[in-house]
Amino acid sequence: MKSEVLSVKEKIGYGMGDAASHIIFDNVMLYMMFFYTDIFGIPAGFVGTMFLVARALDAISDPCMGLLADRTRSRWGKFRPWVLFGALPFGIVCVLAYSTPDLSMNGKMIYAAITYTLLTLLYTVVNIPYCALGGVITNDPTQRISLQSWRFVLATAGGMLSTVLMMPLVNLIGGDNKPLGFQGGIAVLSVVAFMMLAFCFFTTKERVEAPPTTTSMREDLRDIWQNDQWRIVGLLTIFNILAVCVRGGAMMYYVTWILGTPEVFVAFLTTYCVGNLIGSALAKPLTDWKCKVTIFWWTNALLAVISLAMFFVPMQASITMFVFIFVIGVLHQLVTPIQWVMMSDTVDYGEWCNGKRLTGISFAGTLFVLKLGLAFGGALIGWMLAYGGYDAAEKA
Repeated sequence: MKSEVLSVKEKIGYGMGDAASHIIFDNVMLYMMFFYTDIFGIPAGFVGTMFLVARALDAISDPCMGLLADRTRSRWGKFRPWVLFGALPFGIVCVLAYSTPDLSMNGKMIYAAITYTLLTLLYTVVNIPYCALGGVITNDPTQRISLQSWRFVLATAGGMLSTVLMMPLVNLIGGDNKPLGFQGGIAVLSVVAFMMLAFCFFTTKERVEAPPTTTSMREDLRDIWQNDQWRIVGLLTIFNILAVCVRGGAMMYYVTWILGTPEVFVAFLTTYCVGNLIGSALAKPLTDWKCKVTIFWWTNALLAVISLAMFFVPMQASITMFVFIFVIGVLHQLVTPIQWVMMSDTVDYGEWCNGKRLTGISFAGTLFVLKLGLAFGGALIGWMLAYGGYDAAEKA
């Protein structure tokens, strides 16, 4: 394929797809545990276990979705149709997951388990083809870095939009009726996410074509596992998301019950997201200056040191805490675009080794390990709350 410079419109369009995903994903990661325990009234221990089971089941579905996407043939390409046609059911189920029907405790737990599991599965239907799409828009390494930088700038903006606006929307729509507020708030954000996914579909184009898949799914899975570069990037992914999930999921409880200032939560999130925006924007110029692998490893090392140092900051030192959160936000989102470009590179490497371009299953495998980290991170928060005797009703 002849390389071509991607238009800003197409880069924005592609980035809008991840902005939509982060509107939902970040909201679920930051608010859903709190919603289930403090709004819907479900025991924290059950929620933690439910997160683990549902996300583990969802992770298993990832390779299936990747294999299915690799075998899709349509006039719109392999991956773009899934982004468009999965968007509407994804938004509807998100609203259902944030609803609070009047049920017994057992009924509430069953309802939460069903709707949450459906939400994670529909996220897979949309997000795996979306991630794979980035590997077939262009095969030019420089354009890929630029595309992923735009993606994560807009993804961060989408996450900021969701996390910062959620509680004001809850208060505006529901007032003292928090269940109505959460349902209405997520409904507004789901409509925005649907429009962004539609924009992504209409502004992007699949250019890197692979020959029709003639091998079995079992052979594809074997080939992707034998790709040692894919295994390395996958391992990095699971550790990355585990740290993000635990830090983000615990933040609402920390500012509400430890600091006793829940109003600070939005300020914490805003600071982190501003750092994310700067980090995403820095990825392209820094990788133009230095090898992306070198930037990746040194940034992760610095991120680990600063994350550890934050535990030694006194709770009274609020300004220092904000500085740490900002720097962590910059460093985390600096490495994220590079990591996704490295995943595209592992697809190229696999094609060079065995002549097979397994874009869908490669990105599905990455999301598989990502969701394993998400599952254990979410479960860990719930189990720690249960171990500590957390009772939302008693706290209230």
